[in-house]
Amino acid sequence: MSPVSGPVRHRSRRLLVVAALAALMVASPLTRGADQPAAAVPAALPTADAAQPPAAAPTAQTPAKPVAATGLDPALVEPARRAVDEGLHYLRGTQAQDGSWSKSVGITALAVRAYLESYRHYTEADGAFITRPIKFLLDHVNADGSISESNQNRAYNTAVAMQALKATGEPAHARIIANAQQFLKGHQIDAGEGYDPGHPYYGGIGYGGDERPDLSNLYMSVEALHATDFDPKDPLWDKALTFISRCQNNSETNDQTWAANDGGFAYMPGSSPHGGAVSYGSMTSAGLLSLLFSGADKNDPRVQAAHDWIRANYSVEKNPGAKDNQGLFYYYDVFAKAMAAYGEPTLTDTQGTPHNWRDDLTRQLISLKRPDGSWINTESSRWWEGDPNLVTAWSVIALDRVLRKD
Repeated sequence: MSPVSGPVRHRSRRLLVVAALAALMVASPLTRGADQPAAAVPAALPTADAAQPPAAAPTAQTPAKPVAATGLDPALVEPARRAVDEGLHYLRGTQAQDGSWSKSVGITALAVRAYLESYRHYTEADGAFITRPIKFLLDHVNADGSISESNQNRAYNTAVAMQALKATGEPAHARIIANAQQFLKGHQIDAGEGYDPGHPYYGGIGYGGDERPDLSNLYMSVEALHATDFDPKDPLWDKALTFISRCQNNSETNDQTWAANDGGFAYMPGSSPHGGAVSYGSMTSAGLLSLLFSGADKNDPRVQAAHDWIRANYSVEKNPGAKDNQGLFYYYDVFAKAMAAYGEPTLTDTQGTPHNWRDDLTRQLISLKRPDGSWINTESSRWWEGDPNLVTAWSVIALDRVLRKD
């Protein structure tokens, strides 16, 4: 044996032990895996630079591992997360001192919800960029249970605000949420307002200042009530189903004489902003989601008709059926929610072509993101889609929905 072989061998053994311990630490389930978000730093800007380092490109020896069983292409997970971070960074920069965005309860609720529902799981513990918008919402709670700065958008604002409060997970907001539920229930058109079940408006919900109900406000309300665990046995749901059915172009289940048979949805019974009672993408996705959340199952003929319309008009480049791509980002938001609620990772169109809707929507949203991290509808500013705060919030929420594990 060489005089130096003993010490060298002992050093080699020590190095092997250290390397083995390091390998065990990397493999340990106590360490953060690639599918877990990095811990949020309180009050830190949610920049793309703050995200985890990009993973090495997968090889035959290191196959890509899905982040979650969502159906999203694993190669799109990091780009989607980066887009979320950039969108939230943009919103951080446009937030007013009082925590609001665009001086609006509705837009503020959607923007803070984008943070709360993101893969980073922001909470009020992260600092003023979360606590201030929550306080802004709480400052606009009204005696009747609504949460709004105006009467005109009272139902819409209340619905999105109560969802934002629910997303905080704070029990302290429970009473406000319960009162908001009762406001929406009281706002539903029924016998209390002198409408019998045969009236086209029965069961609907409108903005507040406008006495005519519409499917958009009903969808927002149904989504909020579902998210906040409103009593599933309450008569509100059956009344909602009556109104939803009367917005659908499906004469087999719609008792209104105007109804056609393409299975899609108009904005309200017998009326669409795109002419006549034409069906279009955003309202058909809203109708599908509303049916499912109101208690209809996937075998219900109304659900199947709506899903078939989406199959026949599948697109992530446009809001199908809408003029000039009006409401495009509203469509992206509700389309993501409706497809997730329907529960199928792949949609096969009526030509027989399968589509991974998560992949398609993710790629499209990433392609439309502006260099500053925001989104805006460059084709039409109708329905506030010229406001990048609103459109960015909708885009991030859609990506949040795509990235979620459930």
